[in-house]
Amino acid sequence: MYERITPPTTGEKITFKDGEPIVPDMPIIPFIRGDGTGVDIWPAAQAVFDAAIAAAYGTQRRVVWFRVYAGDEACEQYGQFQYLPEDTLQAIRDFGIAIKGPLTTPVGGGIRSLNVALRQINDLYACVRPCKYYAGTPSPHKSPDKLDVIVYRENTEDIYLGIEWKMGDPTCDRLIKLLNEDFIPGTPEHGKKQIRLDSGIGIKPISKFGTQRLVRRAMKHALRLPKDKQQVTLVHKGNIMKYTEGAFRDWGYELATSEFRDECVTERESWVLSNKEANPNISTEDNARKVEPGYDSLTTKKKAEACQEVEDILNSIWETHGNGQWKDKIMVNDRIADSIFQQIQTRPDEYSILATMNLNGDYLSDAAAAIVGGLGMGPGANIGDTCAIFEATHGTAPKHAGLDRINPGSVILSGVMMLEYMGWQEAADLIKKGLGAAISNREVTYDLARMMEPKVDTPLKCSEFAQAIIKHFDD
Repeated sequence: MYERITPPTTGEKITFKDGEPIVPDMPIIPFIRGDGTGVDIWPAAQAVFDAAIAAAYGTQRRVVWFRVYAGDEACEQYGQFQYLPEDTLQAIRDFGIAIKGPLTTPVGGGIRSLNVALRQINDLYACVRPCKYYAGTPSPHKSPDKLDVIVYRENTEDIYLGIEWKMGDPTCDRLIKLLNEDFIPGTPEHGKKQIRLDSGIGIKPISKFGTQRLVRRAMKHALRLPKDKQQVTLVHKGNIMKYTEGAFRDWGYELATSEFRDECVTERESWVLSNKEANPNISTEDNARKVEPGYDSLTTKKKAEACQEVEDILNSIWETHGNGQWKDKIMVNDRIADSIFQQIQTRPDEYSILATMNLNGDYLSDAAAAIVGGLGMGPGANIGDTCAIFEATHGTAPKHAGLDRINPGSVILSGVMMLEYMGWQEAADLIKKGLGAAISNREVTYDLARMMEPKVDTPLKCSEFAQAIIKHFDD
């Protein structure tokens, strides 16, 4: 079955039904130690996971770990350029959930990006990145405690499809010629635009299918949150790119208001409903005037469309959402991408789940992580309908490897996400409690210690930080 690895003889496989995991009490979970500092942070993280599960469930539950290989250590086991052996891919397919440390980006041959390859091969379409502050963590932001968001980033389309042509390549030249002479002139809205002949060309596909399965998972997550955090914001640049980014917004709203109609309200719908609640006798036109900026300057056609929108909302959902009922439902809204970068800093407590396309989500998740302490405190997950991989979000930092000094927080918090995904919330909560207490008590590794005020003179080792987290389970 496998060439160079042997699965455990105890434990059971995790299976999936309707996109959700069915987890036995003794699941077999493959792990990839990771390159560079993976040699330090994985043992520390595993110790925390095992201790939390034992503290929460005694002997009733435990994880049976199954070591598999990727990155540099896979090449040591399987040969040159064998960064992602079939054994590892098969084990992840067989056992459903895996967790990994940081992996080297291959140089000189093999796969362009191991992380991207794992996502694409397993159709892990949702990259999930929570950004939450733990008291005492050094931050460049004045009020990092106000930020508590989860970024749902589409993982398979947009720039991750990687469709590009190099400047000067014959295919690129042909494509530019076709666009300039045929497609652009044949599309009146593009006017007299022309692509310079010395351009490279890239294509960013955004599909309705890819958009809606991401938004569906984000909506399901919102339903599990406390009422005051049940909000999904569609992040896009649809004011400029109407048929990709704008379509992402439109398809997101369509999914939310069809599959989750009883559980959600859109921001515009809430305005219409609240206007009628404040004034039961308000006219359709006055309601539209309050909802649509510059209503009185609109054309007759646009005014009619705005009034029709108001009537459609009231006719379709007043009974189920009116009279304040909408306040207990998931709020679905949208924001322009550049605006949301500002707002997670100036109004962070107004956001909860941010659903984005690939490139916007890449930028946004790292920006949000910086507010709450950096990538060392940033967990990540890549989730599909039949598989999920949880991962540290930082690099391998090879110069620190083997020194037992690097912060294991990212992979530990990724394990928290894994436990929550498995439904083992009690163990996840213990880890969050222990981690928060350790940081509050200034029991931290050097990267956090050097930024604290006053500075911590004697930081903990990586392994000692793990033990500090475990110690605080009983606080």
